[in-house]
Amino acid sequence: MRRASQLAVVLVAVLIAVGPLRERVAAALPPSGYVVVFRDGVDPEAATARLEGRHGFVAGHRYVSALSGFSAQLSAAQLSAVAGDPDVAFHGADRIVVASGMVPLARGDRAPSGVRRIGAATTTQAHEAADVAVAVIDTGIDLGHRDLDAAAGTNCVARGAPPNDDHGHGTHVAGTIAARNDGAGVVGVAPGTRVYAVKVLNAQGAGTISQLICGLEWVARHGVPLGIRVASLSVGGPGTIDDATCATTTDALRKAVCSVTSAGVTLVVAAGNGATDLATTTPAAYPEVLTVSAMTDGDGLPRALEGPLGCRPVERPDSYARFSNFAVTEREQKHLISAPGVCVTSTWPGGAYQTISGTSMAAPHVSGTVALCFGSGGQRGPCAGLAPNAVIARIRADAESHATATNGFSGDPAHGVARRSYGYLVWAGGY
Repeated sequence: MRRASQLAVVLVAVLIAVGPLRERVAAALPPSGYVVVFRDGVDPEAATARLEGRHGFVAGHRYVSALSGFSAQLSAAQLSAVAGDPDVAFHGADRIVVASGMVPLARGDRAPSGVRRIGAATTTQAHEAADVAVAVIDTGIDLGHRDLDAAAGTNCVARGAPPNDDHGHGTHVAGTIAARNDGAGVVGVAPGTRVYAVKVLNAQGAGTISQLICGLEWVARHGVPLGIRVASLSVGGPGTIDDATCATTTDALRKAVCSVTSAGVTLVVAAGNGATDLATTTPAAYPEVLTVSAMTDGDGLPRALEGPLGCRPVERPDSYARFSNFAVTEREQKHLISAPGVCVTSTWPGGAYQTISGTSMAAPHVSGTVALCFGSGGQRGPCAGLAPNAVIARIRADAESHATATNGFSGDPAHGVARRSYGYLVWAGGY
């Protein structure tokens, strides 16, 4: 029996937004449509063409790697006909998405406190570039920013156009992952690592589920040949997960996520900024991803007697961020980790730098760490050769081992808060 998939109603670029974001971006988006998924064994190109010809619509995105299907604007009659076709497994609403080795530090560069807190750099040294690439699924990247080795992936907002960042969010994420150690400004967790721009959100930080699946489709198809082993996704919104598996799910977004991980790419996802149980947020709730909460750090040191953070005085140092989503159940805790996400300075379009907060800023600290775990400077890392689920287990185990010894914070499992867990603080110092 067919039923509509449980797609997220709204996804947001998970930084701390100002003003009525949904109202500002709604007018910039196309009308909602549908994502249609074919049964296993169906040729998606032929089936899509057949349905287009028979029912008089034109497909938007076509999917053959992340999942088998297409997106389209469909009338009620067209939707009814498509849903009843024997080749169709399920469909769901296409809803709105809105924008989750050490070498000397170059003179003129500095390592932000968050990068130092997770052991990726000191005040005098930084890691070398990772030996794998990272896909940044976001608003695009400033492809000309001198501090980034950024390459064009794909543009799912304006197909055929370069995936340049016309918002800022994606460039900021890319810099935390990989800003170069070249004296230009700040260094990332894995300085100089190649980042691929996968643009799924527009200038208002908004997009659609079909655009997000388009980005995942590109990573599933091209990621491994391009050396991409990590994808950073700081996008999320309301949604739930049932007890289905990757094979049985009727959630098109989760199916696409499963295809990316099956292709050998580890997905790192921001937990969201609702100060609530992450089980109500997708894709953060999916067990196939490494989900990242946000904690606070102002000086790069554990248990330091630092004062209030300048850009968000409401936050307490060495504690969970008040806005961050968290885990409640054991299932959620099994794929959760934490990273600095308050007052994070990173790259910004136009060759600039900016300081902002959110679980979007925490997630790239983890994405860079995962990249380093695969190896850097030509040295094989402990994650090399591991499947994504094993990568997630290794990153979490190393975080727990280090945190229990020296690097905990209020809100991690060893320093718990009632009925909430924010995960252990990620640790890049051992890679």
